Amino acid sequence: MNTSKIISELKFKAVRSSGAGGQHVNKVSSKVELSFDITTSEGLTNDEKLLLTQKLSSRLTKSGILVIQCGDSRSQHKNKELVIQRLLDILKTNLHIPKKRIATRPSKTSIAKRLENKKKLAQKKSNRKKPPM
Repeated sequence: MNTSKIISELKFKAVRSSGAGGQHVNKVSSKVELSFDITTSEGLTNDEKLLLTQKLSSRLTKSGILVIQCGDSRSQHKNKELVIQRLLDILKTNLHIPKKRIATRPSKTSIAKRLENKKKLAQKKSNRKKPPM
């Protein structure tokens, strides 16, 4: 993943934001909407594109574009930085391939310890019963 190339391919759009700001909200477009076309990106390899389209299928438009919005801050520049960071975080987490788990068996000593512990607990519980008459 080539982040500098990806950042150069991003398309931004400023939209009027809702939330705090009073009358200022109605005059200024501080919310930032980021569009990133995964299929035509040159910053990603073909394998990465395939993986991202599979993992992010619910977040993509029909044409394969990832749209992210940010209106957290009153500043358009701050929102732009935040939305870029969100995109990079999304890409990084979805490109991560977890290690495959290797099935292992418990050792003989761990099995023996577990059974011994079970016997002790069973003995403790049986000692709580009333003695037979």
